Amino acid sequence: MASFVLLLKEYEDDKTVVYKFGPNEDIMGKIAMNKLTRKFFELESLPDKNIPTEFYFDRAAQRLAICLVREGGIFPEKTTFES
Repeated sequence: MASFVLLLKEYEDDKTVVYKFGPNEDIMGKIAMNKLTRKFFELESLPDKNIPTEFYFDRAAQRLAICLVREGGIFPEKTTFES
């Protein structure tokens, strides 16, 4: 099964980055990552209760971890997780 998660950056400073995440721009939750502790936090769940927030949150967190580790801490305005 293919999966796709859209991430749109909302905020970034030296300690934190916040993205909206979800299957498309109409159905989005919010995820934050503490860059220092490398911990992820769900700020908002997906608004549609029929869509599994945890599935999208986990993949959004994976993508942000890649930005932090493999891409040298570069967090683009828009990115995706695709598999």
